[in-house]
Amino acid sequence: MATIRDVAKQAGVSVATVSRVLNSNGYVNEDTRVKVTEAIKELNYLPNDVARSLFKRRSKMIGLILPDITNPFFPELARAVEDVANETEYTFVLCNSDNQMEKEQQYLTALKQKYIDGFIVVSSTLTTEQVHELNVPVVALDRIISPHMPSVSVQNYEGAQEAVQYLIENGCQKIAHISGPDYVDNAHARKQGYLDMVRDKDWYEDGLVVDGKYELDPAKKAATQLLEQHPDVDGIFVGNDLMAVGVLKAAEALGIKVPEDLSIIGFDGIALGETTTPALTTMGQPIYDVGSKAAELLINYIEGIPSVHSNHSFGVQIIERETVKKGGV
Repeated sequence: MATIRDVAKQAGVSVATVSRVLNSNGYVNEDTRVKVTEAIKELNYLPNDVARSLFKRRSKMIGLILPDITNPFFPELARAVEDVANETEYTFVLCNSDNQMEKEQQYLTALKQKYIDGFIVVSSTLTTEQVHELNVPVVALDRIISPHMPSVSVQNYEGAQEAVQYLIENGCQKIAHISGPDYVDNAHARKQGYLDMVRDKDWYEDGLVVDGKYELDPAKKAATQLLEQHPDVDGIFVGNDLMAVGVLKAAEALGIKVPEDLSIIGFDGIALGETTTPALTTMGQPIYDVGSKAAELLINYIEGIPSVHSNHSFGVQIIERETVKKGGV
């Protein structure tokens, strides 16, 4: 494998001159630059990225920390971040924290030691103080860490209200909610949107909100208990699509027909919802746009390009499929 010294010898210049060409640092006349570039091509020389990072204290690398890579929503987000990173010649590193604060901190520390240029984080545990201590650009994605920190999210509260209104308009007489963990700000916002729509209804009662932990199996178990205890529930707003699949499975196991006897609407708009039987009606997020905006915001932040808005909130819209009984008839 060729070294920087081999390139310098081939081009008839010093190692320092080759370094200036590689790092675009300092003056090099055009003839010399051409000689060095040709030598690099002829020798198929690959610069040592670690050494360049140490020299420039920059790596052209960004990290994306996700809480649960098994939830199809997050790989769809990751694809958008990766695409933008590739377009701008940044390396993309994906980390799965398993919703564990310790694991999240380990990734942050390890990548910071490699002079990573910035992070996009989906986190419910990272604090503003910890972000400041990183001393690199950080963008919060999907979940807000601080109102003063750059972020990209969607209108969770409004989307939840629209989902409940859609069930009401289609004839549902008693609507329950399978929520995500309350410590996750978007789950809390979706639950609050539901509550503000139903708490004054004469049919509302305690026990119509149950925690599905944003996971399929816990949601299936929670929905089973809910439907056994409240057999008159005829509509469920589910806090994410992965849990909605669990609710569909619970209904099937109990012999409840969807949508004839029970209408279900999720939240996210992941591709998985198209494959269920019946296909899942949901509040669709513009997932790709959300991920790409976060990457764009971070890279602009790294490059010192000012942004007019540092906090972006996308709207959501109903994707009508087959799990809501139309017109309630």
